Amino acid sequence: MTDHLDRPFAPAEIEAACYLRWEELGVFQPHSGAKPYCIMLPPPNVTGTLHMGHAFQDTLMDILVRVHRMRGEETLWQPGTDHAGIATQMLVERQIVSAGGDRHQMGRSAFLDKVWEWRHHSGGNITRQMRRLGASCDWSRERFTLDSGLSRAVTEVFVQLHDEGLIYRGKRLVNWDPVLRTAVSDLEVLSEEEDGFLWHIRYPLSDDSGSLVVATTRPETLLGDAAVAVHPDDPRYASLIGKTLRLPIMGREIPIIADDYVDPEFGSGCVKITPAHDFNDYQVGQRHHLPLLNVFTPEARIRAQMEVFTGSDITETTAEAIPESLQGLDRYAARKQIIAQLEAEGLLVKTDAHKLMVPRGDRSQAVIEPYLTDQWYVRVAPLAEPAIKAVEEGRIRFVPENWNKTYFDWMHRIEDWCISRQLWWGHQIPAWYGPDGKIFVARHEDEAQSQANRHYGVPVVLERDPDVLDTWFSSALWPFTTLGWPEKTPDLARFYPGSVLVTGFDIIFFWVARMIMMGLRFMDEVPFQEVYIHGLVRDAEGQKMSKSKGNVLDPIDLIDGINLEDLVSKRTQGLMQPQMAAKIEKSTRKEFAEGIPAFGTDALRFTFTALATQGRDIKFDLKRVEGNRNFCNKLWNASRFAMMQVPETGLLQGDQTLMAPERWIIGRLQHCEAAVNHAIDQYRFADAAHALYQFFWNDYCDWYIELCKPVLRAESTFTAAQQCGTRNTLLRVLEAGLRLLHPVMPFITEELWQRVAPMLDKSGSSIALAPYPVADLQRVDPEADADTEWLLQFIRAVRSVRGEMDIPPSKLLPVLLQGGDAEDRRRAEDTAPWLFAMARLSSLEWLTDGVEAPPAALQLLGDLKILVPLAGVIDVGAEQARLNKEQQRLESDRSKTLAKLGQESFRSRAPAEVVAKEEERLREIEAALQQLAEQAARLQQL
Repeated sequence: MTDHLDRPFAPAEIEAACYLRWEELGVFQPHSGAKPYCIMLPPPNVTGTLHMGHAFQDTLMDILVRVHRMRGEETLWQPGTDHAGIATQMLVERQIVSAGGDRHQMGRSAFLDKVWEWRHHSGGNITRQMRRLGASCDWSRERFTLDSGLSRAVTEVFVQLHDEGLIYRGKRLVNWDPVLRTAVSDLEVLSEEEDGFLWHIRYPLSDDSGSLVVATTRPETLLGDAAVAVHPDDPRYASLIGKTLRLPIMGREIPIIADDYVDPEFGSGCVKITPAHDFNDYQVGQRHHLPLLNVFTPEARIRAQMEVFTGSDITETTAEAIPESLQGLDRYAARKQIIAQLEAEGLLVKTDAHKLMVPRGDRSQAVIEPYLTDQWYVRVAPLAEPAIKAVEEGRIRFVPENWNKTYFDWMHRIEDWCISRQLWWGHQIPAWYGPDGKIFVARHEDEAQSQANRHYGVPVVLERDPDVLDTWFSSALWPFTTLGWPEKTPDLARFYPGSVLVTGFDIIFFWVARMIMMGLRFMDEVPFQEVYIHGLVRDAEGQKMSKSKGNVLDPIDLIDGINLEDLVSKRTQGLMQPQMAAKIEKSTRKEFAEGIPAFGTDALRFTFTALATQGRDIKFDLKRVEGNRNFCNKLWNASRFAMMQVPETGLLQGDQTLMAPERWIIGRLQHCEAAVNHAIDQYRFADAAHALYQFFWNDYCDWYIELCKPVLRAESTFTAAQQCGTRNTLLRVLEAGLRLLHPVMPFITEELWQRVAPMLDKSGSSIALAPYPVADLQRVDPEADADTEWLLQFIRAVRSVRGEMDIPPSKLLPVLLQGGDAEDRRRAEDTAPWLFAMARLSSLEWLTDGVEAPPAALQLLGDLKILVPLAGVIDVGAEQARLNKEQQRLESDRSKTLAKLGQESFRSRAPAEVVAKEEERLREIEAALQQLAEQAARLQQL
């Protein structure tokens, strides 16, 4: 191991080698333990790269895994990636097109060969980046949703569910991407408010006795209108219900129907119903037995012959001609022509500007169409009932518990799940069609052929369904198929159900609920016992990170750093918040002069942990990472100091005397161990980070190391046993603290532990396999705590006087004591060596009660007066002048801030966060002025 301890902490020098060593030693593989602990990695897309959401979620999972591994449990973090049907197919298809090719000319088999080739050469980027983050997955077990084992399991599930009548093929409305020409899930549809128009169109009554005005944002779907609906209690239209209208452009008659779906307050209170092109209209159409009229092709162009579907099962089909002038037009070109024709015929009443939510495909950015098409579905209701019951009975616990409501709300309203996609990359649906369209579902083609031969009595040619399964289908099976199902493997018996699932709230429906349903159906047991739901990672202002907002941060950039040229390039690509990039570019601070410095993995991980308050979104600020990089530096330097105190002969094992500071720091460690263990078990990661930070930064680094120095310096008057006790405590507390901190900051703790542990005769290949500290509150010594806290408060009091009076640390101060009790006198005598060294005293004397004290700065420690005579210590006149100058500056700032806040235009026009910032500035100025006034009053007493 290279010796880095003689240099400042440099994460890049230790991280890669440390992770490689963990993998070579098999640290992440399950080791025999008292009980199993298993977490399933939510499989990231094989096309993906590590983003802030991944890094946050993976950090939390890794903390849990490392803690339970160190507790001696048989721990498995099962990794793997998702084949990401749409994303991967798009990526490879773009490569083929850029090379002058076409996937349709290549054919399915050759295209899939290209995709597999890409996957083998470029599909592991995100798992390599997870290693950079320190994720302790057992990579020897890595799975892929299209590997042979999982493919076999997916087919088995499909066949079994079909045989039980839980999978069927039917015609329904789906989210349709007309660019990709496939159905997509709700999660792949992003709806945002956009500017549009509301067209008010006149529909004449068939008997020419009047008309109704209907408002629509999509006039091109008018061709497929099946009715106009009004509210049943709307008196304006009560007499018209049951009559018919003449549909503009098409000329056919459509009924006026009454339905509670209509909002009488919106527009005219009349709504056009197009069952084949709107999800709400579809439900209205089903209630009123309306035909479904499909006017679009899969590319969202106008058909020549409109498909008209009728019958309760939507299977009876006829056709209706569409005006030739519209045939083949793109939907938006058709919109323009329809509007022009309506206007020419006097049927366009008016056009209003209107904001509306527009659904777009997250991959293609195309506007999604509700589209009527044949798809495969899972009949979900029979699967949902036991999944609801499992949570109601507490067999699965959501953390925070309020997510139960979200889960129940969705599960009670659950609809059948569309599982087919019109792609080539994915699990091809195991269904074959006979000459007459008869469907044969089977595990392989030979089995399907046997079924067909029995059905037809003679051999026939079968055609396989070209569609593939939704990637969420294979992901729903992840907790048991990754462990070997359908085989009854030892891993399946040992690690199913998993211990906890860590995931975001946005996929409770798409993944969590479906895993529960499938786990109960195929394993007769829940897939995990707890579900920890975390929030989203947002930017420092609370905005969702997105390329369109330009506020995306790359976690690898934060780990490795990024130079100014690359930073500017990312900013121009919309991958970094412009204000932040500009601030870094203009910064005069050395570490930001050329971009973002290398913060290292540990600092980033600690930041995520400290921000992980239960169930809340986190505001990510670079300043927090910078602060935690400083925390790493402090830990590194403190450890160097501690190890330098060990003589070349090693730690003395003879008589040891543990003085009050030693017993105090041991007690502080016990409290920290108890707090961290409790916080981790309750998924209160921020609380764990706070306890660790307070212990290391305040208790160990700021105070205990300083308390050690007077004992261990060469001219010390402390006994050999006392010095031995201090050295041992200094190292033993550090070693235990490193183990406690390791799950959050794995790299720096491994590097330091490898140096510290041998000094204490501790052996082990890695800190990751060392025991996790458990608190022993019997080791807390209340008397030592009280004595040491008294000592620290005394030192703080003297240092406070120095700070307020601007007295340099090199200046020794006389201190007088007055009042107090016998316990104060004992403590002053017992702690005198530390008081003189750390408070930098020249003398320490007691004043007799009743004797008037000389002019001095006063600090109180209970009933004890700590007096610091300042005559001869400071130049009173110069200090008064300094205070006056600072007071004038602050008064000027206060006046300017008050004037700004007093302007109504500022308060009404400025963003709320800007106003709040000015108000906070005013409070800070007034607090500083108050402090100056107190300092000036003390000077008057001298």
